[in-house]
Amino acid sequence: MIANGADRYRPGWAPTPFRQYILKVHGRCNLRCRYCYLYTMADQRWRARPPAMPAAVAERAAARIGEHVRAHGLDEITVVLHGGEPLLAGLDGLARTVRTVRAEVADAAHVDFSVQTNGTLLDRDFLTLFDRLGVRVGVSLDGTAATHDRFRPHGRRGSHALVTRGLAELTAPRFRHLFSGLLCVVDVDSDPLETYAALLAHRPPTVDLLLPHATWSAPPAAPPERYADWLIGVFDAWFGAPAPPTRIRLFEEIVNVLLGGGSAVEGIGTTPTGMIVVETDGGIEQSDTLSVAFEGAADLGLDVEHHDFDAALRHPRTVVRQLGAAGIPTPCRPCRWAGACGGGMYAHRYRAGAGFDHRSVYCTALDRLFEHVHGALTAGLTARRREREKQHTAEARH
Repeated sequence: MIANGADRYRPGWAPTPFRQYILKVHGRCNLRCRYCYLYTMADQRWRARPPAMPAAVAERAAARIGEHVRAHGLDEITVVLHGGEPLLAGLDGLARTVRTVRAEVADAAHVDFSVQTNGTLLDRDFLTLFDRLGVRVGVSLDGTAATHDRFRPHGRRGSHALVTRGLAELTAPRFRHLFSGLLCVVDVDSDPLETYAALLAHRPPTVDLLLPHATWSAPPAAPPERYADWLIGVFDAWFGAPAPPTRIRLFEEIVNVLLGGGSAVEGIGTTPTGMIVVETDGGIEQSDTLSVAFEGAADLGLDVEHHDFDAALRHPRTVVRQLGAAGIPTPCRPCRWAGACGGGMYAHRYRAGAGFDHRSVYCTALDRLFEHVHGALTAGLTARRREREKQHTAEARH
């Protein structure tokens, strides 16, 4: 079914097997983030799912991962323990899930485990477990205390103090090797350089800057141009540093695609998606960011009890995400950045009643950001070329 449908777009097309598995080990959260796409937007199916992933579902998911790894000869995969807030699954639940997956896969492929947490429950007990199991830890932090607490409340208070307490444990010498990075949602009402400085204070190896999820039917809170200005402010500080103090994946991947490479970040470039989600009830779904579009937007009608991951790979909704340049939205194709941008994040293209064949709702922001990064690269490469020419001239005189 895949080949017949895809041949219309690109002769010789072949599916890209799943190398990243998002396991929703817990489907609830202890924060009430104002921008949360899971709990505050169109898809409310989480209410009917079990709060935590049952052991039987984890076992079946692990077996399906093992099947997929062997069927496609994969030598390395990534498994992300996710939520909701995954630490709500508890020490035993997390340990069981990691050990179950590793037992099913380890003889065939290396498994890179990570957990993405809001950090409020992160303590020495969890970190000792993650150290023992080889699980890297990513933490969500939106910058300064004022910005973070405005969007990520915990009860009647903010959560910044709890998160920074967890980060202090994580970044101490004993556990720093587990620290994979920080995830920050862009707030255009905050100062970009203050936010950047607040993130750098924790010396993260990587920073992920995310645009708030939005669609044409549920647009962003601010004009897209403001998001471009905010990101450009951080980019200039990052790119202009003698040695960037951290990796910022959004900027790195934009540079990669502008220089002709691929992208490992969803919403940049045309690299086929290789990620799949298993919900707490065993449902096999696409990225949960699609929750912003409409109820069931991520649903493939599959589950780990009755279907393998090849069934998800053959699904038309997966195929359309793996078409590369042929999957660029129709209105984007004349754009100079079409191949580099790829149309932006898939969920951000949605318009009610008209589907996903649209520009990103952040199109004008992306256009300005790509233009700015391209200009910075061009200026930098030109300066280096002139410096080399001067050196060659000086050497020739001697």
